[in-house]
Amino acid sequence: MLAVLPEALTLTLRPQSRLDFIDITALLYKQAPAFLQTYRYGLYYSYHTTAGYPEQRLCERLGYRREALEAFFQTFQHLFPPEAGYRHDRLELRQELSEIQRRQEPRNADAHLTFIGAGLLPGAVYRHLPGKPVYFVDLDGVYEGHMRTRTTTVVGFNRAELLARQHFPLPMPCHRIASVNLCDSTLGFWEALQSWLRTYPVSYGRLDLMLPAEETHAALTVNEYETLLMRHDLAEVLRNPFRFMAQTGLHALQNPHAVPAKVLNYAKYDLLRLTNELIDKLHLQESLLERVLNKFLALSAARFLRMKRSVTLLIGPNDQGQPSLHRGRYQTPILIQWERAPHDRRIVEARLYQFR
Repeated sequence: MLAVLPEALTLTLRPQSRLDFIDITALLYKQAPAFLQTYRYGLYYSYHTTAGYPEQRLCERLGYRREALEAFFQTFQHLFPPEAGYRHDRLELRQELSEIQRRQEPRNADAHLTFIGAGLLPGAVYRHLPGKPVYFVDLDGVYEGHMRTRTTTVVGFNRAELLARQHFPLPMPCHRIASVNLCDSTLGFWEALQSWLRTYPVSYGRLDLMLPAEETHAALTVNEYETLLMRHDLAEVLRNPFRFMAQTGLHALQNPHAVPAKVLNYAKYDLLRLTNELIDKLHLQESLLERVLNKFLALSAARFLRMKRSVTLLIGPNDQGQPSLHRGRYQTPILIQWERAPHDRRIVEARLYQFR
């Protein structure tokens, strides 16, 4: 019996609302009816920085229900409401943009922060289960009435073989809160990673970047590395989780030392109001949720945000048929820390898998 080779399908998506959930399995049934029966697993990959995939484990906990997923992401949208004074959205400060680009650039810092804070992933492996959906979650699908065009690739496979693993040391800034662009040529990490990958011919597979257990107070994400977003907006969230949630946020931006206690109280009030909505939507026990909420309010942003310790990138043939890492135009692997690393140095582990 001939082995079934991995297969890649690329889909074009048109979200119908700013926060949208698109069932990719339903589209696969239409385009390739035998795909989900042929392959036990799929690597689902998004090429965008404000749209991606939740972990399958999260979907399992929420019963694969769209309304439960929607309530989950709306929680983080309350933490990061639109037009809350984000530096990323002050387009006049964005020196990398031309005048034409400034007129077209969306003000969507809230969607970027929700992507990072909620732990949305560019690439996620799902075990195919009968009748269970795989949702592409778009946080910025419609902007000023314009529906975006999104692209996703699904690679079907039946087995993933670990080919190699490697540890890469990285110098870190001497600041407690910092974000590092892993593609920055001054680090040398991305070039070393590419050189290492070229020694392993892979047709279709995945590259996992992860933090070893000893690397604490840090996380990985894939997003747009824009200076104002990373060094100001995200840093503010790590210092104060309710920074943008507070209803008096604009006043706090203008005079951050005037009303810190009041800002926090407004934010806690909003969160308590949101709790009641979650109880109704997720059918949770109120006493359990209250206990979770009390812990939630007592933690720092870095503790309760669902930032990840690993990210997955897709490996597949390029236009010349050579294996390469697939990334969207603005996708950048980013290492985030909220406490200084010992000796200002961290380790990133890379694991290379071949799909069979």
